[in-house]
Amino acid sequence: MARILSGTELAQRMREEMKTELADLKRMHNVVPALAVILIGDDPGSVSYVKGKEKACAEVGIAVRKHKFDADYPEKDLLVLIRDLNNDAGVNGILVQLPVPDHINEEKVLYAIDPEKDVDGFHPMNIGRLMIGAPGYVPGTPHGIQQLLVRNGIELSGQHVVIVGRSNIVGKPLALLLVQKKKDANATVTLCHTGTKNMGEITRLADILVVAAGRPHTVSADMVKQGAVVIDVGVNRIEDATKKSGFRLIGDVDFEPVSARASAISPVPGGVGPMTITMLLHNVIKAARKQRGIAQ
Repeated sequence: MARILSGTELAQRMREEMKTELADLKRMHNVVPALAVILIGDDPGSVSYVKGKEKACAEVGIAVRKHKFDADYPEKDLLVLIRDLNNDAGVNGILVQLPVPDHINEEKVLYAIDPEKDVDGFHPMNIGRLMIGAPGYVPGTPHGIQQLLVRNGIELSGQHVVIVGRSNIVGKPLALLLVQKKKDANATVTLCHTGTKNMGEITRLADILVVAAGRPHTVSADMVKQGAVVIDVGVNRIEDATKKSGFRLIGDVDFEPVSARASAISPVPGGVGPMTITMLLHNVIKAARKQRGIAQ
């Protein structure tokens, strides 16, 4: 069976490193990084995600300023709030929890955030920086995937990475990140998507296969090369009467059969998810250092 790449364990180790770094920042520079989190409405998934981010921030020593509003909160008021947070020197990062209600233009909101406080890494300026290999904020999930591979001793340079999924949150930025001519990258990258013909022929060429399609069982064992590394990004709820909640979480990969072919695989849950939040914390600390002129 494949080696399990535990994001839960790695995230905990990285957060211990961050605790030490933040303690030093406070002791030497009197700096406590602060993240402003904006939540609009009561979507259960969004509420849960925000709670997870608040808990992670508290764990390492990042202050959270939470702004919670009803689902009918006006877009113009949200844009004013973001402008005020951009100008607030006490706020190092701004995060608007997505999705926002339909009456709010998501693109307009994300573009309104100061790129230097865009710790989600979704502003076009930060995506542009990623494109040309300039310093900026990398989106949490792609960065978390990279760290999960690198910190488990999996070589990226020269490897063929196949990514299933072309979202602006995972697929595209991950391709940009791993193709860079840099340490912990320098891979050959292929992007597959819903328009890809004969996808299995391409995924079987992958040394490292990343699946971010958002659909259960997108990748079966016959689509995976023997000995490949498989990273499962998907999180899908399926009914399960044996669970108290009535459901369980699975990824986009048919886990058991694929595990028999892969050399290493990330689980769902406990794989990429904890790494995504951990890399958000990394970006908040990075932003605080940059804004205060403190060397990384």
